[in-house]
Amino acid sequence: MTRRGRIAVWSGGALAVVLIGVSGAAAWIYQDLNGNIHSADVDNKIGGGRPVNLSPGSKNILVVGSDSRGGDNAKYGKGLTTMQSDTLMVLHVSADRKWATVVSLPRDSWVDIPSCDKGNGSKSAPHKFKINEAFAIGGTSGEVSGAAACTIRTVEQNTGLRMDHFMSVDFQGFKGMVNALDGIEVCPETAIHDEKAHLDLDAGCQTVKDEEALGYVRTRYSVGDGSDLGRIGRQQEFMEALAAKAQEKLTSPNALYGFLDSATKSLTTDKALAGIKPLSGLASEVKGIPTDRLTFLTVPNYAREADVPTDRANVVWQYPQAAELFASLAKDTEVDKEKLEADAKSPVYAHTVRVQVLNGSGTTGRGAKVAETLRSAGFTIVGVGNAPEDTKKTTVGYPQDQAGPAEVLASRLPGSVAREDAGAAPGVVTLTVGKDFDAVR
Repeated sequence: MTRRGRIAVWSGGALAVVLIGVSGAAAWIYQDLNGNIHSADVDNKIGGGRPVNLSPGSKNILVVGSDSRGGDNAKYGKGLTTMQSDTLMVLHVSADRKWATVVSLPRDSWVDIPSCDKGNGSKSAPHKFKINEAFAIGGTSGEVSGAAACTIRTVEQNTGLRMDHFMSVDFQGFKGMVNALDGIEVCPETAIHDEKAHLDLDAGCQTVKDEEALGYVRTRYSVGDGSDLGRIGRQQEFMEALAAKAQEKLTSPNALYGFLDSATKSLTTDKALAGIKPLSGLASEVKGIPTDRLTFLTVPNYAREADVPTDRANVVWQYPQAAELFASLAKDTEVDKEKLEADAKSPVYAHTVRVQVLNGSGTTGRGAKVAETLRSAGFTIVGVGNAPEDTKKTTVGYPQDQAGPAEVLASRLPGSVAREDAGAAPGVVTLTVGKDFDAVR
């Protein structure tokens, strides 16, 4: 129940309707609230080169907690000139509707941001930055559709997963849902004083609502290690408590209406999901999934500082575990969370992988460009040279003692093949760039 509840809250009011057991008596609510939900036409803005859908029937839904700074939210940073995203998750629902996985993508994930339409007649240049910037770039003109399109394009490029739907929930809707429940109890172990989140809380259990509730899920630097990963955990716990209280408290039409009115007014989806009926249909599918087959996890990652000592603010996704996670979802294969987390306990940092790059693509300068891209990702480049120009397949060759590092590199190169090479130089992984080379993930 509680895990389903987390999906309900972040996916909007219609999911909450189903999950708290509202039946025919609330039919009037459906009709009245249907018009609250905003739709965003993203299909024509995402662009080409999207991943192929490898598992027809399954669904990948991108869920964004929107950090809008307009209206009552201005106190959290009204100087910002673009839209912001505060929470980013991918919900994968299997084709047989027997399992689902929710993957949190830390907002400080250092990734490739592709070129996006900024909505003002210009396009951004492709570059590397933290993943939440995509929402701001696409939302330069203030339209959620553009922000969503750039975010979808960025997530797809970095995960290889085709997104089928999109949902965004903003600050004000969150506060309204909490207030409709007369607040949520939280139990911080230490006092929290965070000027950025406008939050002052004593240690111990207490009920928060309005700005305090919003500040609690937004606070970061004043709690624990100050990381976005810690905030993700607090947000998930808060949503679990909110969903549980919704089931307990929303028994009267007035209380239910206040909760759903706030939820639906803050909700923006792609056109196919923009309505109580399609959202309720999705909720019904999620509701039927057994609790023990509904998995919540965060993409394996580590502090980028391990590879780039000057960067103390961001995280990078951990390979090959991240690639294996996304490949499983792309093929609609259930993820073994325990195995994934166990495998991620001993990361192979990019800077420990020594790489020789050989250019066999037939394109002059390709090897040097690939080497520079890998270097910027933290890999240690020991040399750049040439291979036969008729090399068709991109390969990663390695001596026997470099199987782990080779796997890390190969997992960053979609379509590449890792092969043991008895003649390879000791301690070095050799990347031969072939004609099929696409990109470094």
